[in-house]
Amino acid sequence: MRHYDRWPPWLRRCRCIACGIIIPLCCFQGLRTLFFPTTMDVILLALLILLAAALHLEWI
Repeated sequence: MRHYDRWPPWLRRCRCIACGIIIPLCCFQGLRTLFFPTTMDVILLALLILLAAALHLEWI
């Protein structure tokens, strides 16, 4: 049993939507960082990659 099975249905739906959106968002941010590298872009990309890993490895 996954730990998020006890979550309310609306929160599980938000997690499912986030799993589908996070990879394209990381790709977009990676391209943006590649062409316009700023410190904030690099930090944001790192946070998005960590969030993507956490969602897909079911840490959250």
